[in-house]
Amino acid sequence: MKRIVVKIGSNVLTRTDGKLDITRMSAIVDQTVWLRDHGYEVILVSSGSMAAGRDELSVAHKLDSVSQRQLFSALGQVKLVGLYYDLFREYSIHIGQVLTMKESFSTRGEYLNQRACMNVMLENGVVPIVNENDTTSVTELMFTDNDELAGLVASMMDADTLVILTNVDGIFNGNPADKNTRVIPMVNYDRDLSEYIQASKSHFGRGGMMTKANIARKVADEGIKVIIANGQTDNILQQLAERPQQTMHTEFRPNPNPTTQVKKWIAHSESFAKGVVHINEKARTALESDKATSLLLVGVTSIEGDFEEGDIVNVVDPSGTIIAIGRSGYSSEEAKKNIGVHDIKPLIHYDYLYME
Repeated sequence: MKRIVVKIGSNVLTRTDGKLDITRMSAIVDQTVWLRDHGYEVILVSSGSMAAGRDELSVAHKLDSVSQRQLFSALGQVKLVGLYYDLFREYSIHIGQVLTMKESFSTRGEYLNQRACMNVMLENGVVPIVNENDTTSVTELMFTDNDELAGLVASMMDADTLVILTNVDGIFNGNPADKNTRVIPMVNYDRDLSEYIQASKSHFGRGGMMTKANIARKVADEGIKVIIANGQTDNILQQLAERPQQTMHTEFRPNPNPTTQVKKWIAHSESFAKGVVHINEKARTALESDKATSLLLVGVTSIEGDFEEGDIVNVVDPSGTIIAIGRSGYSSEEAKKNIGVHDIKPLIHYDYLYME
């Protein structure tokens, strides 16, 4: 059975007046059921709680952005999941709510707990509906947006495909307003598309197309096909499954030699890092070679931060660029004592090292 993660953006589920688009939501549920009937396991990562909450309550006094998000998402999440419950119940399908935070992906134990939870839901025919817990996630603890969350979920759940539904047909090779501009249909996982993308954010969401492209590249690098398509197109999910060649979208070809499950977790962990490890030029050259190389303390020049054995650290080359992320084999205190020492266990073993 193929496993697919579908991320539904705010601009797909929100009308121009800022209210929830129930008709669109119903259409996506219909398509999700069609996918299940055609051999797919589906996980939905759904935005829309803010729009649903705004529609429920008119606030007399001015709220700051964090308070507003907490209030409206707390109200709206109940309504959003209630609507999904009613829509899926028409097909006698159960749904389960998964509210998560960035911190919940930062330790291997919590990561595996979340994966086990969603696996048992799928095994029992339940559709997981995932969203960020905006009531407790604030500022630096937040995901960039639900694209980042969807990428983490697709990676964690070993999905075959991640579909990011937005309000445009894909990534264009210029300004979408220009009539000569075309959607880029297919790109390799390692292709940089920044020259084509305008750095603008969506009207209702937090992230723009640059975020989507960066997430797509990282997830495709892990061996997962990524599709960016227009969620406002009728039957888009069915069309992508049945007639991909005739359906407008941008597809990121997956890396044919994907990394291990542990490294997939580490790949998304840069923002969870508890410390920074600075290395010399010789160590950088060794890590970037084609050989499987661990990071040895003899190649470390300095260490920042306070971390324990097993925590995530970023590896920085002499120019100050993050070139790798890894799971430390030492506490920061032990590591600092052993900088430059030969013939001891690696600071980061190759199995727990992901090259950027």
